[in-house]
Amino acid sequence: MREMEAEIILECDDTKYAEAITKAVAPDNFKSISLSISTSNEGNKVVTYIKCKRKIPTLIATIDDLLSCVSTTEKSLQALMKTM
Repeated sequence: MREMEAEIILECDDTKYAEAITKAVAPDNFKSISLSISTSNEGNKVVTYIKCKRKIPTLIATIDDLLSCVSTTEKSLQALMKTM
C-alpha cells in the first residue's frame, strides 16, 4: 500500500495561542509502522504532519480527530479568555 501524507497548517493570532493548541494536541503525537502524527508550532502557526500507510479512511479519520481536538481547544481558550 502506498504511503499518504498530509500537512495541516493552522495560523493563529499569536504565538502563545499556537503554543497552547500545540500542547493540547501533543498527546496525539504518535508513531507506528503504518501511522505517524507530529504536531509542533512554528511561531504563530500550528503545523501537523501525518504519514499513513493504511487505507484512506484512516487518514481522513485521523485528520478529523485532529481538527476536532483543535476546535475543542479553541473553544476552551476562548472561554478562558472571557473570564480574564
